[in-house]
Amino acid sequence: MIVTVCGGKGGVGTSTVALNLAAELDAVLVDADLGMADQPTDGGPTLFDVLAGRVDPLAAVRTEWAVGVLPAGRSLAGARSVEPKALASVLETLAETYEHVIVDAPAGFAADTALPIVAADCCVLVTTPDPATLADTVRTRSLARELGTDLGAIVLNRADRTRESVTETLGGPQFAVPETAAIHEAQAAGLPVSLHDDQNAGHFEPLAGHVRTLARDRRQTET
Repeated sequence: MIVTVCGGKGGVGTSTVALNLAAELDAVLVDADLGMADQPTDGGPTLFDVLAGRVDPLAAVRTEWAVGVLPAGRSLAGARSVEPKALASVLETLAETYEHVIVDAPAGFAADTALPIVAADCCVLVTTPDPATLADTVRTRSLARELGTDLGAIVLNRADRTRESVTETLGGPQFAVPETAAIHEAQAAGLPVSLHDDQNAGHFEPLAGHVRTLARDRRQTET
């Protein structure tokens, strides 16, 4: 199943949620932010190369890292050479090999945000509790609805508990992820929290369990 993790604005923790969700699911993580990549890269082939038709998607996945990652490139020349609309076929190719494909989408409402959402089976919306961020998240929720992509879950990031008002506003199952030192330290190290501090590994398990259930239900519907 292809799951796109997205938010209404930058800085809400979308990349952190995507990385940790991918780690919990033993999934491949695709950094689809073609303008400002967040996931690690080591100079090998990237999503830029895949979208330009130079490299096979599976060959570009880094399997030696903590999580299998297809990183986005960081060069302006690479960004100019890609065909963003090819993203859907790239994700479908990965989904033939990996049970779960987690896509780290760029923030905002431009075309490069819409493409990862429309290519997904469902999306996970990441927001923080402040009203301004929630307002932007409502716009992203509306975009997903217009594109016909199901809302898989809402992640209320940097919050100790879920809030009924958020579920009422956005209309989906909600999971809270608290702000902890372990998560910040893991983020700084470029690692999922489960590998950095196993005592704090449980923050993303409920979300991962929910996504597993969605994937199972989807498979049963398709058979």
